Amino acid sequence: MKNQSNISFVLDDKIVTIDFLQDKKFKPTNSVLEYLRSLRTKKGIKEGCGQGDCGACTIVLGEINDKNEISYKAVNSCLLLLPMIHEKQIITIENLASKKDNEVILHPVQQAIVETNSSQCGYCTPGMAMSIFGLFKNHKNPSREIIEDALIGNICRCTGYQPLIKAAQNSCKGQYDDFEKNINHTIDLLRKIKKENNTISIKTKDLYYFRSKSFSETLQIRKENSDAILLSGGTDSTQKKLSGKPKPLKIIDLSGVEDLKYFTEDNENFYISSGIDIEKLRTYATSKLPVLDNILKVFSSLQIRNLATIGGNIGVASPIGDLIPVLFALKAKVKLQSNSEKRIIEIENFIKSYRKTDIKEDEIIESVIIPKSDKNIIRSYKISRRKNLDISTLSATFNLLLDNNLIVKDIILAFGGMAEITKRARKTEDFLLKKKWERKSVIEAIEILKDEFNPISDARADKEFRKIAAGNLLLKFWSETNE
Repeated sequence: MKNQSNISFVLDDKIVTIDFLQDKKFKPTNSVLEYLRSLRTKKGIKEGCGQGDCGACTIVLGEINDKNEISYKAVNSCLLLLPMIHEKQIITIENLASKKDNEVILHPVQQAIVETNSSQCGYCTPGMAMSIFGLFKNHKNPSREIIEDALIGNICRCTGYQPLIKAAQNSCKGQYDDFEKNINHTIDLLRKIKKENNTISIKTKDLYYFRSKSFSETLQIRKENSDAILLSGGTDSTQKKLSGKPKPLKIIDLSGVEDLKYFTEDNENFYISSGIDIEKLRTYATSKLPVLDNILKVFSSLQIRNLATIGGNIGVASPIGDLIPVLFALKAKVKLQSNSEKRIIEIENFIKSYRKTDIKEDEIIESVIIPKSDKNIIRSYKISRRKNLDISTLSATFNLLLDNNLIVKDIILAFGGMAEITKRARKTEDFLLKKKWERKSVIEAIEILKDEFNPISDARADKEFRKIAAGNLLLKFWSETNE
């Protein structure tokens, strides 16, 4: 496949091309936020935290989907590296309003914000408007729950959220807008870019950046560059983190590999590809894997879920990663693939130590395999200082199988935030096994659980709190199953 050093995308209704070898102003490791702020006409976008927490830099991306339509996603531009917007449409706050006979006509979202007095200092208002615009393009008459979820990733210290919720309710009623009117033109521009279908390969003295649509080609590059950083959604490896890495920096960007974006099932298993974004996974999990959906509801913000992937979440191997305890409890397996072989390993064995996994230098996480278990009772829990957009203080997922006499046939108690890696409470499990599932047994098990882990004390909680909270979660689980 032919290589190219440039990317192309649609901005302001025209194709924009950046050649990283010719235009020295930008690097592949520059964020989309940095690029947009460099443009004279794109000052509405703001940098607040630079880590995807505040939402001031929210933009909306348009992309041709399987139905030959454009899908719209609100994302944090501070987390996106420039090559990740290749073949996409960028929509910023400046694109919402239109002009007719030299008169500015506000977009329905902007008009609703004005009418509900939803803006005060105005610094974060563009990000808020773009989140509501993303809602506008995806939902007609959304519920309050959906509206709140869309705004969770936008933090504001002065506006208050009630007017913004009202603005979303007033604007998201299925109105026709100029983006819909011009959609065929936008699709034509995106198709023109897609026709090239080349691999992006950028080599300089300090950097090697590779991005391909072909999984086989990506595996070959992985084999030849085993020291490269693998990026999928890239939400954990922000531009600021990458800037501190030693040179030359090598990056293999997996975000364009379509073979890594599927969800399938058979009679025995669910198969979740590593590159599927968390929000899309959530749409499947709602009916297929409710326990996964439960934890995904409090997984960061919509902007981050639109970028983050399940492969990235387990590949980072954080001891407080939201998905890993759930996957432990579900007895999930990780499918790894290199240029020459495939390997399937239980996720418990895949996580080796703090942020270390069993992945080999030439391997890429291809998918996660989850066995179906209709008779099991499974619940997931997350404790954090804030309900949403917060890192876990600790989390737990429990998997219970009882016989007809309420005797424990099988049990998994998986905890995050209680050790340097996600761990099962093996001694507590052994104690409960073959015992009757009753309060007395659970209270005795909690005493064993207190001594099974030696968690750290940090800014989120001290070790004693974590021990007590872990026991309380087990008791809560019993109470829910008893009901």
